[in-house]
Amino acid sequence: MNRREFLQVLAVAGAAGMTFPAREAEAAQQLRDLYALPRFGNVHLLHFTDCHAQLRPVHFREPDVNLGIGDYAGKPPHLVGAAMLRHYGIAPGSAQAYAFTCLDFAQAARRYGKVGGFAHLATLVKQLKAGRPGALLLDGGDTWQGSATALWTRGQDMVEAALALGVDVMTPHWEMTLGAERVKEIVEGDFKGKVSFLAQNIKTNDFGDPVFDAYVMREINGVPVAIIGQAFPYTPIANPRYLVPDWTFGIQEENLQQVIDEARAKGAAAVVLLSHNGMDVDLKLASRVRGLDAILGGHTHDGVPAPVQVKNPGGVTLVTNAGSNGKFLGVLDFDVQGKRVRDFRYRLLPVFSDALPADPAMEALIGKLRAPYEAKLGEVLAINRGLLYRRGNFNGTFDQLILDGLMQMQDAQIAFSPGFRWGTSLLPGEAITMEHLMDQTAITYPYTTVTPMSGETIKTILEDVADNLFNPDPYYQQGGDMVRVGGLQYAIEPNAPMGKRIRDMRLDGRPLEAGKTYKVAGWAPVAEEARQAGGRPVWDVMADWLRGQREVDARPLNVPRVLGMDGNPGMAA
Repeated sequence: MNRREFLQVLAVAGAAGMTFPAREAEAAQQLRDLYALPRFGNVHLLHFTDCHAQLRPVHFREPDVNLGIGDYAGKPPHLVGAAMLRHYGIAPGSAQAYAFTCLDFAQAARRYGKVGGFAHLATLVKQLKAGRPGALLLDGGDTWQGSATALWTRGQDMVEAALALGVDVMTPHWEMTLGAERVKEIVEGDFKGKVSFLAQNIKTNDFGDPVFDAYVMREINGVPVAIIGQAFPYTPIANPRYLVPDWTFGIQEENLQQVIDEARAKGAAAVVLLSHNGMDVDLKLASRVRGLDAILGGHTHDGVPAPVQVKNPGGVTLVTNAGSNGKFLGVLDFDVQGKRVRDFRYRLLPVFSDALPADPAMEALIGKLRAPYEAKLGEVLAINRGLLYRRGNFNGTFDQLILDGLMQMQDAQIAFSPGFRWGTSLLPGEAITMEHLMDQTAITYPYTTVTPMSGETIKTILEDVADNLFNPDPYYQQGGDMVRVGGLQYAIEPNAPMGKRIRDMRLDGRPLEAGKTYKVAGWAPVAEEARQAGGRPVWDVMADWLRGQREVDARPLNVPRVLGMDGNPGMAA
């Protein structure tokens, strides 16, 4: 499908009664123009990441808190709301403002519609590839996890969808939570000869042998291009070690430099890192290694409209991050002349599903993949009366719902819920179905726990997670947002030293006592002992609670008092 044919399809869809999300001719034309992206240069890379197994269009609210610390304060990706609009020159109230910020989310969502969906993404990929001969489609990982069907099929639904989408290269993170054997089964089976599954930083525990290929060389319009894979470095810490017991991860900066040098020595005129590090880690990495033209990044779910240009001993590296949930498609065009990149163009395109006709073949495949599960997915658990979302440094309304449900069902004083960044959003008035609940909880270690903890232990846990999120050195940030806390109030100073960020912890208005024991509910434990204890899956506990509620409002958020962050553009006013 070329550009003219694509616009004709949009015109036919409009004539047939398809309504564009803005309900205005001018806005509809803006969306058409958005996707009619002119070709530039001779090397073309398309990039999506962190779709978290969302095959259908979704709502996904961007964060209102995404704090940068130290050298990263007030810089991309740590800009939210109006600060982000000002930085990138995005008009308030526009479709782009809806895509990139949380501002007026419920109203904007009703105006502009849902985002993502593999059938709509497929249409966009085909249109862009038609105008960009030889373009490669890169998948930054977190693809086989995040939905009920991905969990129930052990990732098979997403494997088939990725193959149909035409993915050329992939690197992993949450894929590993399916277990090493399942990952190898897919890589050596479905993907063999079709998708290059890359990870220069995954080695065997015993002899340090590479588990997967470090990079692949592809020729695009006569230009040799190297794509290097960088899996999430902290997988055995952020996720259960027992799922990948024989593999090591890590950033492995020195090894990466060797791989870059090897690719250059073999004639690569352009070298790109397909990364699942998280953007702050990528920014530091880009300043320390030489020879990378770009890092196409993921993990932190940051939708960043323009790349950050990072200087290093070898020149300049572009650093990007392409959001999550199938909401964006990055388009990087290089002009390569004389065996080096002379110029580039980059756009991060929001995937507005109302403005992109569904690809018929992909739509049929999705229907087939979901058919055995539709009745179970569609069970209505309760009616939602508020805006439910997850993403944000400290809490989200859907997380608050989980916290409240856990405390009530487990008869606990305090609850912890992981600071996961994935999880779709629900508008006021929408039914909460089993599918929506699974969108928040679908993991391979869903066990609920009830643990007696001393006040001292609770503080230690909060301090550890805070350091993971707010350590000024990105290499010590292991991903995720702050653990969500129910029942307990506290204050946090992100700029304080390690071990001194958490203070003024209170339960029912009374100070938490270091030596006193409290009953704490939680879920998603990474220790193998918790798996063996076998607490009920969190979705079963929460489904029972929601059925009993029948109707829920967005609960008041239990968030900490944040100290020392006045004026930080990573916190919406």
